[in-house]
Amino acid sequence: MVRLRLDLAYDGTEFSGWARQPGRRTVQGEIEQALGRILRLGEPAQLTVAGRTDAGVHARGQVSHVDVPEGSMAELDGNRGPLGVDERLAALVRRLGGVLPPDVRVHRVSVVSEGFDARFSALFRRYAYRVSDAVGGVDPLRRREVVWHNRPLDDGALDAAAARLIGEHDFAAFCKKREGATTIRELQRLDWVREQDGTLVATVVADAFCHSMVRALVGSLLAAGDGRRPVEWPGEVLGRAVRDSGVHVAPAHGLCLEEVGYPPDAELAARAAATRRVRTPAGSAAVDAALEDE
Repeated sequence: MVRLRLDLAYDGTEFSGWARQPGRRTVQGEIEQALGRILRLGEPAQLTVAGRTDAGVHARGQVSHVDVPEGSMAELDGNRGPLGVDERLAALVRRLGGVLPPDVRVHRVSVVSEGFDARFSALFRRYAYRVSDAVGGVDPLRRREVVWHNRPLDDGALDAAAARLIGEHDFAAFCKKREGATTIRELQRLDWVREQDGTLVATVVADAFCHSMVRALVGSLLAAGDGRRPVEWPGEVLGRAVRDSGVHVAPAHGLCLEEVGYPPDAELAARAAATRRVRTPAGSAAVDAALEDE
């Protein structure tokens, strides 16, 4: 078997999320079907992904891996005789470009060691959330990636509220609880920048995210940014570690997975093993299933 890393992007608007679902159009389903067709796989391809994005969420820097029989790569040779490894990988990218629908693209395919795991080897995931408070609404050409907030937002209040959430905490107040998975995460970065066109962009970086975490965090910050809540409120919600009915999950289409970071090749297997281990908060034996699901 050969392990392939796929670097890809997609517009999540018309997908029911990343994960394969019977009767629904998903990113995973489209790519697995395309790989099976191109490589003539006897068994369906089984993709493992860095972060299982929810319906409507986009990705610019998604990473996945798949194991395929070594012999299947010969399907890429065509009539020119056997190709080298790099030529085969380039041919696979071209073939995927011709088979996949235009709202999902595989930019690069590379051969990686068995120690690489797209999900468990990752050091961090970086998301961006884009929102506009422009009077009259969002630029219609960006309506699929920018959320309109119909109240003026204070940049300083957004950052002041965000600063209270940085660090390793129990983010239960901002996550949909999953059985057998802890909600403890290390939020490494959360800040806002207003771009020249007035769009506000939140950059959110963590070792991993639990389900709905980024959009719930953004939802709480928007309430502080427009004055409906004090800047201390998101931090107070975090400290209570229980879901708060006042936290509204921000719309999916403003969210984009921008980057997944990995350690050097020699450290990939060790990182994957460490991530799989039980993460135990003080006085707890909760198992961390390392779910990244936005």
